[in-house]
Amino acid sequence: MKLSTLLFTCLSGLVRNPMRAALTVLGIVIGIAAVVAIMEIGEGSKKQVADKFASMGTNVVTVTGASTSTAGVNTGAGGRASLYPGDADALMKECPEFVKSASPVVRANGQVIVGNQNWSPKSIMGGNEHYLSIEGWKVAKGAAFNKKQVEEAARVCLIGNTIANELYAGVDPIGKDIRIKDVGFTVIGVLESKGADGMGNDQDDCIILPWTSVRTRLVGSSGSATITKGGAANAASVSATGTYSTSGVNFYPGADLQPYTNAPHPLRTRTVDNISVQVHEGKEPSAAMDAMTPILRRQHDLEPGVLDDFNLRDRSQFVKMMTDTTATISSLLVAVAMISLVVGGVGIMNIMMVSVTERTREIGLRMAVGARPIDIMLQFLFESIMLCTIGGIIGICVGRAASIFVSEKMGWPVATSVEAMILSVSVAAAIGIIFGWYPAWKASKLDPIDALHHE
Repeated sequence: MKLSTLLFTCLSGLVRNPMRAALTVLGIVIGIAAVVAIMEIGEGSKKQVADKFASMGTNVVTVTGASTSTAGVNTGAGGRASLYPGDADALMKECPEFVKSASPVVRANGQVIVGNQNWSPKSIMGGNEHYLSIEGWKVAKGAAFNKKQVEEAARVCLIGNTIANELYAGVDPIGKDIRIKDVGFTVIGVLESKGADGMGNDQDDCIILPWTSVRTRLVGSSGSATITKGGAANAASVSATGTYSTSGVNFYPGADLQPYTNAPHPLRTRTVDNISVQVHEGKEPSAAMDAMTPILRRQHDLEPGVLDDFNLRDRSQFVKMMTDTTATISSLLVAVAMISLVVGGVGIMNIMMVSVTERTREIGLRMAVGARPIDIMLQFLFESIMLCTIGGIIGICVGRAASIFVSEKMGWPVATSVEAMILSVSVAAAIGIIFGWYPAWKASKLDPIDALHHE
């Protein structure tokens, strides 16, 4: 039988009872629409989670100090002040195959004042000229600070949108003064808005300065410290002109080799709080951490057998955990939606069985005039597949409309999923084959004589 003839015969059989065909298709439409809508909402949620964490910096490894114990009291992660500005330079110089850029990070807190307005920002951070790109910040107005301003501990800063709105409402803040902990700075840039991070914290409530400015002007530093172990690797100086350099008077002490329990460690004001390292795209952060570890141990003069006085953390692990959790929830919802497809498939089988019974005389007559069993089987199988395919196409349209409605009216994140559409049509056709095969097979096995005598 020609394909065109087969399709015409199938359509004739379906339009003979349009209400029954429409109700049969309805079950498939509901199932497919649910699958498409849920998959698109799930993809949108995963993308939103990924975007939120991408705004915190992508492919970033954070180096923090290890813990230490004093009189039996453990300070916890980061309690050991063991990181130095020279560590960031060493990572960029000695590990170029993995490290794209690195920045010392120094944190501060305190009140900021502009005229008769004041505000307590959520974060005051200091980094070098690479810090903004590492953390995914872009400058909306003005310009970022440069290497020279970092070396000179310049009194310049960039502010987030929240600070700009609270302290400079209706006024362009570029070039204006701002006092941070009673130290005057000049605003040279306003950062692009990031909104809330993955934990709901306002990322725009921040001020970013050169790390040297935070260390020497806001937190405090000492220029007369003597160097202990690791001093050569981490030595730094401040010249008479106030310029930070990597040679000259020893300014930052090295790490000591004492056991962690009851061990004295360098003063916090002579170290940095942590180091942010951006790994090259396409490189595994885990491999980068393996390459960075011996460099940091050498920087800190740690002998074999001595525990690391630093910790390495890959931010992408947390992003992966969140996206995997979202994907798992979406998969569970899709599995629930698939149940309705199975129910729709059972409905198609039931309707096709009824159709075979009702058209027994027709089947006998067609066999009597020369139709082969395979022709009868293909006719009913194609009717089942056609019902499911039509239901799949309508279901995709309904599912897309539902996801768009949810996005516009409820504000949920939605991402168009071609994968969901292809999967839906494929599943619909598969259901037509699976649940239509038995009725088609039963029709092909009817005896023509018995079929002609059927009442």
